[in-house]
Amino acid sequence: MPLYTYRHLEESPDCGHAPNFGWEQPLRDWPLAKCPWCGGRVEKVLEPALIKVKKFDCELKDQGFTKLVRVDDGVFENRTRRPGEEKYVDRRRPETFPLLEKTIED
Repeated sequence: MPLYTYRHLEESPDCGHAPNFGWEQPLRDWPLAKCPWCGGRVEKVLEPALIKVKKFDCELKDQGFTKLVRVDDGVFENRTRRPGEEKYVDRRRPETFPLLEKTIED
């Protein structure tokens, strides 16, 4: 469940919480309009977006992932190919598909 940050719009001596507080709620719920503790008005604080950390292809391969990059309609370059695998995967040619039994362990 996501954690959202809310800010009190006015000071409330009855509320023992900081001006900003975190609140877990499902994505489908409406934002809070009142503080759950003191009933004072609150607003949702917009947080900066998370930055996606890029993984190198060799790191993905070491972790057992297969990275396919589209080069044409139904044709993909296998950037994490292992010995015995084709460089290009064609959806019309099953023999070019990655060898998943070599990457999946029980």
